[in-house]
Amino acid sequence: MAAQAWLTARPIAHRGLHDLASGVIENSISAAQAAIAGGFAIECDVQLSADEEALVFHDFTLDRLTGETGRVDARKAAELAGIGLKGSGDKIPTLTGFLDAIGGKTPLVIEIKSRFDGDLRLAKRTAEIVAGHKDRPIVLKSFDPVIVAALRELAPGFARGIVAMNAYEYGDYVHLSPDQKHALANLLHYEQSRPDFVSWKVADLPSAAPFLCRKALGLPLMSWTVRTPEDRARAAEHADQMVFEGFRP
Repeated sequence: MAAQAWLTARPIAHRGLHDLASGVIENSISAAQAAIAGGFAIECDVQLSADEEALVFHDFTLDRLTGETGRVDARKAAELAGIGLKGSGDKIPTLTGFLDAIGGKTPLVIEIKSRFDGDLRLAKRTAEIVAGHKDRPIVLKSFDPVIVAALRELAPGFARGIVAMNAYEYGDYVHLSPDQKHALANLLHYEQSRPDFVSWKVADLPSAAPFLCRKALGLPLMSWTVRTPEDRARAAEHADQMVFEGFRP
């Protein structure tokens, strides 16, 4: 499915328009509401609960963003939804609650988190939830090409994208082999994943794989995460839109 024009029409607020100093925390409903008020699209992340519900939360563990500790997927959704986000009055939202709060007022880019272990439960649950919102501007994306490929059948009515970069040096990827990292960095999975759009690390632009996707295949190219004037200039030159944080475009 082709990515709709609205995907690149507005700057995309990374995890919502959050501002820790003002008590607006990433991936919170308050951050989503702030993005809507600012006229921006929203990017959010989803994680899986122990009872296989989709929660809007970035990390695999609770430690950084809440007063709790331990893995997100070790707790049931009802318990997670009652946990407050540090420095705010918000609690961890379910994806359903997040969608209800947004109400289709702005485009939403949902990133499905993955441990690159072949587990499709979160992708399936996310697809089930968004299926009830086919009239809304929603797209799905993941760093994991297995998930992107699966979304072709799980969520056929929604555009899907691959998130990528040149070097997979973050802790989440230490278990991947050099061959796996090479394949990810060069989109060697393209025949299987067949994304409708690409989201590339802004510091790595320009690079051959996203350049060819954009210029030869006509795929929209987003850039993440834009935080500085230099990032913004690079994104404007080499991509179609930016995922930003820390300032207002």
